[in-house]
Parts: sequence; structure tokens; C-alpha cells
Amino acid sequence: MLVPDDHGVDALSGVDGVRPVRYEPGEPWPADAADAEVLVPRFLANDNVSALLAGLPRLKYVQLLSAGAEVWIGKLPDGVLLATARGAHGGSTAEWVVGGLLTLYRDFPRFIEAREQQKWDFHATDTLQDKRILIVGAGDLADQLSRRLAPFDATTTIVGRHARDGVHAVRELPDLLGDYDAVVLMVPLTSETTGLVDAAFLGAMRDDAILVNAARGPVVVTDALVAELRTGRLRAVLDVTEPEPLPPNHPLWTVDGVFLTPHVGGSVRGGGRRAWQVAADEIGRYAAGLSPRNLVHGEY
Repeated sequence: MLVPDDHGVDALSGVDGVRPVRYEPGEPWPADAADAEVLVPRFLANDNVSALLAGLPRLKYVQLLSAGAEVWIGKLPDGVLLATARGAHGGSTAEWVVGGLLTLYRDFPRFIEAREQQKWDFHATDTLQDKRILIVGAGDLADQLSRRLAPFDATTTIVGRHARDGVHAVRELPDLLGDYDAVVLMVPLTSETTGLVDAAFLGAMRDDAILVNAARGPVVVTDALVAELRTGRLRAVLDVTEPEPLPPNHPLWTVDGVFLTPHVGGSVRGGGRRAWQVAADEIGRYAAGLSPRNLVHGEY
């Protein structure tokens, strides 16, 4: 199997039935790549999938180090498995959401600006306590966020694709949005979620609510969001944008009420180790004849 770094070699060296071979992303495959059944792309890789597959005739399984799989969905041939590292980045992404909400509620940017001006800007702020948070997405990320918000005395409601115990269906969103102080997006990017947050979605949110995008940029219609932000009715915490990276002079750089980070929610110290732990477990299951737990394409 092919791995993109030495951490992968170390993580997989003790897995029965696996021989990890190091490759250098962006360079030609090593000599024995043609025999590889398993490929682990680098974290958040946006490589040309077709070009990669052309050099791997025996490929049967792609194991990602990210929770998102949109770059690979629909581009693998029938019979090739695809699994994510779901569970590796949920904690750090949930932590980012809490940090973003606290940044806006406690007015940290204004205090930073005041310090730079050597100004003692005493004023009361808002609080995360007693806020009602709607989480759109019902996977590991939602569970991790709910656990982290509970100690702040904030309450959460989860929305998934289909209704089940403790989870509302996405079709209920129009009736739910107006009841919440913040809406957090934690969905995968699919044909169903692309453009989910449009003008109607944003218009249904309550005044002074905060939209948090911890999913992918195209889930939100950017022009619709900018239009709402310019009125001052809504605020936003964004780790992802459309387009991404955000180009110079884009209105999201300067519009008021936005806390913006460059897609770093899951990029933390120790994140790579956690991703490789998940990957090693998934690949070990594959090597033992079991189906990977985080399978998103193909049947084992």
C-alpha cells in the first residue's frame, strides 16, 4: 500500500498483512506502485484523481485522512472502496466552532482592536450561556459539538438527512431556523447540500443569529450570505468559503460581523496522529477481510 509520509509508515508498520510504501506527493510513483491495492492520499489532497488512478492498475481501496470525501466521490471506478477518517477531526473542529461563537459573543475582535489603540474599551458583551444552537449534520462532528457546548449551558438540536430518535429531518429546517441563536453547518458536500444555505434559508434565521460554516464553502450561497451580512441582521463564523482560498478584495474580507479563518478547523497539533490512528484501524479491518467502518463508496 502507498502512504504519503513517514507518519503513515510508522502507523501501519505493525498492521498485519500490510506493507506500507512511502511515496512523495507530486512526484512519480515508486517502482512497485503498480502492485499497490491501497492508497492513502495526503491530508486534504486536491490531486487529479484520474491521473493518480492511471498509475495504480490494482487499486482496490482509498483511505482518506480527512472526514470530507467530496474530491473523490464519483471519481473512483466500481469496485474501489473509499473510506474517510471520520472521528479523527471532530473534536478539534467542534472546538473551533465553540471558539468562533465565543469570539463573536464576547466581542473579542473589538477588544483586540482596542488594545492595539491602547484604549480601555469597557463594555458589556453577549454570552454563549442559554443560547440555542441548531446543528445541521448528524454525524461525529455534531456529537462532538453537542458535548462541548453542554458545559456552557447552551442547548443543541441536531438536524440530519432523515428523522430519527433525537434528530430532526432536513425537510424540517424551514420551521426550525427561526427559533435558534446560531446555526452550525457540519454536513458533507454532496449534490443535496450544495447551495443548501441560500437566501430563503438565511431569511428564515432569526435576527442577530450567527451562521457557522464548519462544512464546505459551496454549502452556502456566498452572494446571499454577503447580502444578509451587509444589512447587519446576521453574523457569521466561517472556516470555509466559496471560492476558497478567498481572493483579494472579496467582500467577505471586509464586511462587518464576520470571524474568518482559512480552513483550519481540523488542522491542529496531534491531528495527523489521530487521523493515522483511524486510518490504521480501517486498513487493518480491510486486510483482515472486514469492511471499513467509515466506508462512503463501494461494498466490501
